[in-house]
Formats: sequence, structure tokens, C-alpha cells
Amino acid sequence: MFHSIYEDDNFEPFHFYNDSRSFLQVDKLQHIFGTYAATYAGYNFFHSAGLNREKSLFYSGSLGFLLAVPKEIFDGFSDGTGFSVFDFTANLIGSAFFTGQELLFRDQIMKIKFSFHRSEYAEQSNGYLGRNILDSYFNDYNGHTYWLSINANKLMMKDKLPPWLNIAAGYSANGMFGAFENIDSYRSVIIPETERYRQYLISLDVDWPKINTQSGFLNTMCKLLVFIKLPFPALEFNSKGEFKGHWIYF
Repeated sequence: MFHSIYEDDNFEPFHFYNDSRSFLQVDKLQHIFGTYAATYAGYNFFHSAGLNREKSLFYSGSLGFLLAVPKEIFDGFSDGTGFSVFDFTANLIGSAFFTGQELLFRDQIMKIKFSFHRSEYAEQSNGYLGRNILDSYFNDYNGHTYWLSINANKLMMKDKLPPWLNIAAGYSANGMFGAFENIDSYRSVIIPETERYRQYLISLDVDWPKINTQSGFLNTMCKLLVFIKLPFPALEFNSKGEFKGHWIYF
């Protein structure tokens, strides 16, 4: 959890830490998303600066991965955590996912996206999951959803749909008041007992850069939104065995 990282840590010899079950793997998707986004942004920066495609891919792939390495090494010397092979692997996957698609398709047919809402659990946590929406963005994994957004025409092998229309598959989790198990109280306030469960979602999405607005400013704004999943109706199946719909899912 962000508010406790290194807060009271002492340092010790380099060691490993098994956090494979942390936050029902939502935090692993956060690592994948982070390095994917960094690699994506780096590639576009290097390419627009005049580097050829091969060099842009090499530098951006290295950048996306290397930006995440110092924190993982730092964790390896902390007695509060440790070096996580799973975080390290997730970082590698994020960079490789971008680079691999460029090498195979010369395009990002599948984009990794993110959506967030302040969950109901934050209101019940006495600040543990954040005292406001910004604080909760960093501390409340219940509100994180990570999406694999795929171009609908590519998926259906037809070009009859709008080029900006995507179909998105999402993963999230709920009921979490702690990384591995839920805490009972926080700052002398009882935390309600909840069931931790996984959510699997399907929804529509917009591939922002494929919208041609005929406006330079709006086209730039669409490119900046490339990693944001647009709120849409969604279908959910979860590990409690429930199947339900959401009129709008953030």
C-alpha cells in the first residue's frame, strides 16, 4: 500500500519477497500498465524526435523497463518488503507487450488501459484507503481496473465498424483492506468484515487516437487520453459466482 511503503522501514542485506498474492494481483497489473505506458510514450517521443523505428523501439523498450528497476532494487534492501521477482517480471511484460506488437503488427492492436473510481470501501476505512479521491487513487486498489482494449474491426476480421471502436476486457478486485488479508481496525476504528473477490469485466471502449476531429488541439487531446478507458456499460462476472451488469462502469 502506497501510504506505508518505506514509512518505518530499516535497511538490511538484499533479499527477496514473495508478493504474488498481493491485492489479488491487481498491483501486478499496475506494474504491467506502468511500463507499457512508459514504453508507449517513449517510443512516440523518440520517433517524433527523428529516430528511426528500430532505434525508437530499442530505446523505448529499454526506458520503460529501466525506469521501474531502481524501485525494485531499493525494495530488495528494505526490511518492510524485499525484491519481488513478480513485480520485476510484470515490469518486463509491460515493456515487451508494447515492443512485441510493434514488431509483429507495426501497430498497437491491443492497448492496456486503466480506469479508476473511489470505491465504497474507502468510505469505510477511516482513511486507510485514502481520505479523498486523490489519496484513494494511490491507496485504494479496490477502485483500480485494468483493461485489455482491442480494436473491434481487428477482432472481428471486418472493417465495417468505426475505426475507433474497441472491445475491452477488464480485471479488478474488491473487498480488500490490506495486501494479503484484511485488517480489523485502523486508527482505533473497526474496519467492517468483507469478502475479498475478483471481478472480470467486458465492455466497449474508444481508441482515442483513431478519432480524427480535424482539429489539431483535439487530436492532441485524444492522443493524451490513449491509456484511459472510457466509462461505458459493462458486464461483470466475479469469483463469488455473480453475473451482473453495470449501466456505467468507471
